[in-house]
Amino acid sequence: MPDFRFPQKILFKHCDPAGIGFYPRYVEIINDAVEAMFDDLLGWPFAEIVATGGVPTASIHIEFEAPCRLGDHITLEITIDRVGDSSMTLQTEALSDSARRFHVRQVLVCIGEDGRPRRWPDHLRAKVDEIMEGRT
Repeated sequence: MPDFRFPQKILFKHCDPAGIGFYPRYVEIINDAVEAMFDDLLGWPFAEIVATGGVPTASIHIEFEAPCRLGDHITLEITIDRVGDSSMTLQTEALSDSARRFHVRQVLVCIGEDGRPRRWPDHLRAKVDEIMEGRT
């Protein structure tokens, strides 16, 4: 069961001239989902995060399995796979009508104002631990 779900309608701005989802736009949708997860699930909105550093993506791997088309409704299902001192690995499935459209493995890194990795704040680490322990 995923930790967070993010619904998204595929809009004209997400598509190429043929009406098929354009892959760079998927990265924007993925980022929107991650930003919503930090705000709604983890209680640490990006507006607060960027005031003291950031949470950039250090690595992202996307496997496309089926195209999304203009007007499709997809749901991004995010699971927190692993959390380290300053990194977090997410697995995201994009589903439409129960069919997987793409899968993402993404590593985020918590950084300070100096741009160097820093430990996750205690409140975030406690929330992530609670989520991961609740799965068992």
